[in-house]
Amino acid sequence: MCDNDEGNMAAAMVQMSCLYRGMLAVRATGIRPLIPGLVPSHFRAFSVKKEKEPELEDNPYYNKYQEKIKKLRNANPQEFNARLEKRIEVKREPLGHSKQAEFVKVMEQELEKRDKQADGSGRFTKDKTLGSILNLDLIQDNSGEEIAELWMQYYATKDTISAVIPVSLLYHFLIFNRAKSNPAFLYALPQKEGYEFFLGQWSDHELHFTSLINVQTMGEHAPSQLILYHYSDLQKDKGVVLMTAEMDPKFMTVHLAQCLANQVQLFYGTQRQETFRLVETFNHKPADFKHTAVIAELEQSGINPALTSGN
Repeated sequence: MCDNDEGNMAAAMVQMSCLYRGMLAVRATGIRPLIPGLVPSHFRAFSVKKEKEPELEDNPYYNKYQEKIKKLRNANPQEFNARLEKRIEVKREPLGHSKQAEFVKVMEQELEKRDKQADGSGRFTKDKTLGSILNLDLIQDNSGEEIAELWMQYYATKDTISAVIPVSLLYHFLIFNRAKSNPAFLYALPQKEGYEFFLGQWSDHELHFTSLINVQTMGEHAPSQLILYHYSDLQKDKGVVLMTAEMDPKFMTVHLAQCLANQVQLFYGTQRQETFRLVETFNHKPADFKHTAVIAELEQSGINPALTSGN
């Protein structure tokens, strides 16, 4: 800049970054162009070195798109600046609040919702295998008794039920052989007033329970409220069958789950033919089945007082 020189002409230096990349314009004061956007002939342009934009030119893909960026800058400087400003804002945004993080979170919620709908109630694990609970490789050298102890210790602090069934008792074989030809039965749970009935349905080594009122109102779409899982993976090498359960806490308690598990032993594992005949009648002669016979069998077995005491 200079003052009072050559007719008090002052040179005002204006950087035309929006229209002319790398150019510096010098104009005389008091003179404006007649046509907006037209640069007068008395403007003198000097080539200057533009300051580097590290936010943009340090990008490893800058060279690849350099020409496109240049064209956008020259053709539409406002859009170029808007895009550059938005890029800076996105970069400064914390990861936890970024749109990408929100998108991932929404997708996880949608997948979880879809899995819940597929399961029925969303309280149960799909494909719950023994390998998803125990590291089978680490217990190869353990005996059946040691595995049984580990199993019961693990579930001692869980809000569920569990059991270890020795293969030597043949109880497991008896129950599953009977369940193949008699996959369903009606169970009665004592309540403060009367009984609540649950339908138990076998599916391979899983036993699904849902209340009778759910079956009556929702049919085949009635959701499971309790599932008993029986794992026979170790019965040949370790001589044990492991059992655990999952339940919907909105409708089922640990005590009620234990009551139903006890009744499975009573009706499917009994040596008393009159008791098991109720199961056969329910599956093969449903017209002759009487739910009062189930209540009578519970009272005769002595299970009934134990069930009501904890309810």
